Amino acid sequence: MSYTIKEVSEMTNLSISTLRYYDKMGLLPGLKRKESGYRMFSEGDLEMLKIIDAFKKAGLRIKDMQHYLALAFKGESTLEERYQIFLKQETVLKEKIAELQAALEITRRKIAYYEAACKAGTESLLPPAFCLRPTQK
Repeated sequence: MSYTIKEVSEMTNLSISTLRYYDKMGLLPGLKRKESGYRMFSEGDLEMLKIIDAFKKAGLRIKDMQHYLALAFKGESTLEERYQIFLKQETVLKEKIAELQAALEITRRKIAYYEAACKAGTESLLPPAFCLRPTQK
């Protein structure tokens, strides 16, 4: 089965311009066109869009995706290099997760602070270290 760019846009919540951009950047190497030039997406192209989405969420840049695809098309001789790409990306993701966990901890402390302040009806009864606003003199 094949799909038009509009159908794929609706199915994936990606804009038509984003789909065109991915094609232009070579991220959809199997994408076919009608004689009229209109793009026709296959099930394989939809799967590739899922992979691109996962890559984006993992923090890979377009040029990294292009490099990965070029390696993948070269075959098994590039297995080690592709493996190294994802080991490096795993490290990057772990660092991002740690940063987000630290931000979440601060948010949780602020929730506890404001919960206590709301129950007390004032901030003046709480320790100053709880408050992240400038102290008044």
